[in-house]
Amino acid sequence: MFENLSNRFEEIFKGLKKTGSIDEASLDSAMRDIRRALLEADVALPIAKRFIEDVKKEAIGKEIIRSITPAQMITKIVNDQLIQILGSASPEFQINDNQVSSYLFAGLQGSGKTTTVGKIGNYLKSNYDKKILFVSLDTTRPAAFDQLKKLSELIDVTILPKLENQMPIDIVSRAKQFAELQEIDCVLYDTAGRMNVEEGLMSELSLLEKEINPLETILVLDSLTGQEAVNVARDFAKAINITGSILTRIDGDARGGAALSMKYITDCPIKFMGVGEQVDDLEKFHPERIANRILGMGDIVTLVEKAAETVDQEDAEEMAKKLQKGEFDLDDLLSQIRQMKKMGGISGMMKFIPGLSNLSDKIPQNTNTDNSIAQQEAIILSMTKYERSKPKIINGSRKKRIAAGSGTSVSEINKILKQHRKMSDMMKKLSRKGGGSIDPNMLAGQLGSGMPSDFFKNKF
Repeated sequence: MFENLSNRFEEIFKGLKKTGSIDEASLDSAMRDIRRALLEADVALPIAKRFIEDVKKEAIGKEIIRSITPAQMITKIVNDQLIQILGSASPEFQINDNQVSSYLFAGLQGSGKTTTVGKIGNYLKSNYDKKILFVSLDTTRPAAFDQLKKLSELIDVTILPKLENQMPIDIVSRAKQFAELQEIDCVLYDTAGRMNVEEGLMSELSLLEKEINPLETILVLDSLTGQEAVNVARDFAKAINITGSILTRIDGDARGGAALSMKYITDCPIKFMGVGEQVDDLEKFHPERIANRILGMGDIVTLVEKAAETVDQEDAEEMAKKLQKGEFDLDDLLSQIRQMKKMGGISGMMKFIPGLSNLSDKIPQNTNTDNSIAQQEAIILSMTKYERSKPKIINGSRKKRIAAGSGTSVSEINKILKQHRKMSDMMKKLSRKGGGSIDPNMLAGQLGSGMPSDFFKNKF
């Protein structure tokens, strides 16, 4: 997300770096470019205008601190204004401790609402150990209940059983009774997707909100709808008391205009972003971190958090014991490959690293791509358990079998065995007393072996 906007800002700030001082003419030129970049990113026109006005007001007459350049000063002002538009603080998802917490999810048809209910249910269960109840209020779409039921089974939570020909308002009453009897902590209501122009359905949504009296009323918006998301949010805000929004399909949106417009239009915070199709592909929305990503400053905090979420403590301790002995087999390499895969692959990780956020599309196609990670995993899984523990026994005939089983070639098998040997040698050096010097290029093996050694030079 935000790739297009981030690239444009990078170009604008490069131009400003050539300016010795900020005058009104150079500022006007930069502001025109920024305004155009915002509009191309599908930011609503009123928000783009306000943004430019606020940046210009801050920049004109601003004293330049001697230790920084005019471009750095403008970057700081733009960063501050982005945070203001996105929301000045990271919003908390409300949870009642001593009573049932009810959540109402609303949105257009096809916005990813039911999947989002599953993600939030997983979030509440995993992070707060809450007993969850899913309730489908969508009586118009035949597969709505079945989809929510599959999600409930996937994360092992309860779903209110379906009764034929029951109206949504009656389902709410039954859900309240069920939640009380079963000592449920959190009830998540999945409403029918509706068009914002359908007055009857919008009126029904308003009645459901009054009956449920939710702790949070969440508007689920598809980020790919761009400026239209602004109109949708405005219309839903007239019918229900929105407390926050969740943007879906962030991973498919390179523009990001919906995110930059949403807080301004609804005056409600963006609480989460859906970053993939799996139930754990959900990120809390942090305005400051998002602003940093847009301006190419990276987001190390989120990267560290993602790493902490994907690391299994027992696996990490077991790995540490093996490394102390200088042991590193192909199962260990597989574990490292899967760890990287969970964190979004190389291109996914680069988006969070300062100075590298805009470079993921510049990695040579014939070297280290995220596809190579999947290929490496397939190769190792095509080996027997004994072969993975004793790589030295893998001879020519075994390589042919492994290549056939993984849909690769013998040369690819040789590459991964060479990669393993380098990693193994490095681990042995680390295990020795005093450590010894480690060649940094050895680390490239863990990233797929073949990243040009000078790729990161002069990138910062």
